[in-house]
Amino acid sequence: MIVRIPSRFVWRSSFILAIVLLTLAAPGRASAQASAQCTNQGVGNSTTVNVTWSPQFCQEFNDVALTAIDTNVWSFDLGNGTNGWGNNEVEVYCGPPSYAGNDPKCPNSLSTSNNAYVDGSGHLVIQAINNGGTWLSTRMKTQGLESFTYGRIEANIQLPDTTSQGLWPAFWSLGTNITTVNWPTCGEDDYMEAWSPSLGGAGTGGNISTIHTKNTDGAGVQTNKHTFTFPSGMANNTALHKYGVIWSANMVQHYVDDPTHPFYIATISDLGSGDLWPFNASSFILLNLAVGGNLGGSITGLTSPTQPYLVDYVRRYQASTAVPKPTLGNPSSITVKAGATTGNSTMLTPGLTSGTGFVYLSCSTTAPKASCAVATNDPVNPFVVNSSPSGAAETATVTVTTMANSLLPPSLFYPRRPLRLPVVIIAVVLLIVVATLALRLRRRVSSLVFATATLLILAGVTIASCGGGASSVAPPPPPNGTTPGSYTVTVYAFTESNVSDGTNANADASVPITLTVN
Repeated sequence: MIVRIPSRFVWRSSFILAIVLLTLAAPGRASAQASAQCTNQGVGNSTTVNVTWSPQFCQEFNDVALTAIDTNVWSFDLGNGTNGWGNNEVEVYCGPPSYAGNDPKCPNSLSTSNNAYVDGSGHLVIQAINNGGTWLSTRMKTQGLESFTYGRIEANIQLPDTTSQGLWPAFWSLGTNITTVNWPTCGEDDYMEAWSPSLGGAGTGGNISTIHTKNTDGAGVQTNKHTFTFPSGMANNTALHKYGVIWSANMVQHYVDDPTHPFYIATISDLGSGDLWPFNASSFILLNLAVGGNLGGSITGLTSPTQPYLVDYVRRYQASTAVPKPTLGNPSSITVKAGATTGNSTMLTPGLTSGTGFVYLSCSTTAPKASCAVATNDPVNPFVVNSSPSGAAETATVTVTTMANSLLPPSLFYPRRPLRLPVVIIAVVLLIVVATLALRLRRRVSSLVFATATLLILAGVTIASCGGGASSVAPPPPPNGTTPGSYTVTVYAFTESNVSDGTNANADASVPITLTVN
């Protein structure tokens, strides 16, 4: 059968179909445009051994000298904030000339006296300037303009001298939800911070990276090494260095110059009880040069303008393809008595494709009143394994913690049983009393009385001891610890290309382990 369709209907349907196709293609096209924007600036793919990273966001600062900073990409914090941005900083932050809300002391024309400008040699320059006793500086950010979720974020930077107190440069990120949950619940990741060694900083000799979460506040999560030290002869103020993070579900890896050798890795397992991992959501980037404050320290002797904070580029890459999934083998089962602290673990050696970075491991168990934990022998972080270790393949130990079932007295299992002992004692006392009275009465009467009393006492004891004639006995209560039985422990693996919400259901690989609790 032939169905004739009016031409007008065909034209309208084609038009609607075209709109649908364009709508469906939009996300892919946006990604291609971002990549093209990087390609147009001469930025190609970056490779870390067997992982290829495609550039998606590129700020190269290759414009001619004194070109205005692109306010379609960067916005600016202004003023001195609250209590010096919460850190007792002394600077007043300025936007570009004529930026809405600028302090009257901020520069009003493009020149090398600005707090931030493009120098014409491929750099963004940020510097602090003293204007009539007021220190002016810049804090620029992508908030409200560009946000990022996962990937590899990197900036090539040369810092001012931070040997003495006064300056506190940083390259960092904040969660985009900061306007609704506030700091530090929104999460803060400091890719690069430098301040004077006299205040505990790395000075010119290195870098400090820290993450801040709901419960760690200003101190940050410092469960493992988070300070990088340059090799002898190198410094952060004499040359450009790459500061970056490889950011994936449940894991952030911080590095300097070499992304295959992170010096500080933080995972969701590093958090304490009740804390929240805020890094499985979007964030925005910040660059700033603080003056004074809690870590900047004394500004005595600080000269104006300060040495420049040079930024060669700021980029975000995304893995072109997913990292090969790990294999987790067939770990041996665990059989343990509830509450035991030995024999409650098993070991596995993940199979990883060499050169594919680090893998985060976690676990869960179906056993009640029990928990599990994964511990690896990686030297950087105890919850990850390296696909390219310097020695033998790294291993992971899975340990289960159960709760013992305490043995309660039988009297607590059978509520009427406690009556037996006191009833017997009373019966014995009564028999003695009756026997004493019987001796004082006449023989025939005493024999009758004694026999009757004895029968009554024995009957009472029998009735009391068996619960008053009840035919049922209350069963013992269930175990108050981990109930004996068969359960499962599951180990989960998340690679550095995992861009999910971080839930176990979205792990790259998993393996079940049989758990028997006796």
